[in-house]
Amino acid sequence: MWPGYGYLLYVNFDAYAHRAVELVNARLDDMAGLSGVLSVEPWMVDEVTERDLAAFRRAQRKLREIFEMGASHRDNDAVAALNVLLEANPVQPRISGHDTGDWHMHVTSRGASVAAEYLAGAVWGLAVWVCEYGSARFGVCADERCGNVYLDTSSNCCRRFCSERCATRSHVAAHRARKRAATDELTPV
Repeated sequence: MWPGYGYLLYVNFDAYAHRAVELVNARLDDMAGLSGVLSVEPWMVDEVTERDLAAFRRAQRKLREIFEMGASHRDNDAVAALNVLLEANPVQPRISGHDTGDWHMHVTSRGASVAAEYLAGAVWGLAVWVCEYGSARFGVCADERCGNVYLDTSSNCCRRFCSERCATRSHVAAHRARKRAATDELTPV
């Protein structure tokens, strides 16, 4: 093993893939909504522009389509759409830092826009995710009132909801509907 190879084993590709999830589930009505998505990277919040907002909205629609393709077992379509996004948002890694103890990786070239930096990482992470786990692990919440997307990390690929909250809300609604139906059957007309 050559020096530095171990670092590649510790790149958190899941964190990049989850950027795609966060973007798809975000409300991008205005700059404040976008700032909420970018809040984990304060420098991005400081540098984001209206032009970035438009790029994020376009990417949000395309990424949602990819999650829907994966959730409906259209793997080839999801991969083809991801390849288009990889071409549009290329990864150009570079090392950055302010002193010798602060070296870290950026996924785009120096001077790239906030959208280019964020989207390159999100698309790259999602591409690594699909290669590792398949697009069947892309999910759209089964709660009709929600519609959020998620990455299924369950051991047997059985997740149906984006969160425990949605699962509980959906199960309670189904239980109440069954109770109403049973009561209606017993009630004379």
